[in-house]
Amino acid sequence: MRRLHLIDAQEDHTTSNGALKIAFATQDLKRVDSHFGSAPAIVIYEVGTSDYRFLEAVQFDAVSNQNGVHIDESDSDDRIGAKVQALTGCAMVFSLAIGGVAAARVVNNKVYPLKLPAPEAITDVIGRVQTMMKGTPPPWMRKLLTKGNADAFLDE
Repeated sequence: MRRLHLIDAQEDHTTSNGALKIAFATQDLKRVDSHFGSAPAIVIYEVGTSDYRFLEAVQFDAVSNQNGVHIDESDSDDRIGAKVQALTGCAMVFSLAIGGVAAARVVNNKVYPLKLPAPEAITDVIGRVQTMMKGTPPPWMRKLLTKGNADAFLDE
């Protein structure tokens, strides 16, 4: 695993300006275009209502096929564990798909998993999240925006 990150990134769900840390499963670092378990990279952005900035990219050496089938079943827990650990401090993660076991581990790490129906540019997804943040966000997001209630979506 390789990490590239800004040194001033904070470790909680929200930042000082009320923005959320959001992760994206990606193959090309530009689009949400990967199954969570087979993502060769996860990129993390700080997203506020009117701006966003790149925080970190985490690249993984051992990944699954894009259909979710693990290349070597014996190390699938370690592979998922590394990805879940990379999400620490994030409020949500977007991917094309996520298996049940992986989703449970993500939720246990207090991260909200969200699936997209088709590949999409990360900047477009960020734009939709910002629209939700400005308008009437869902209850779990509203709780996250009120300064880092880590269990926000677990009550829903």
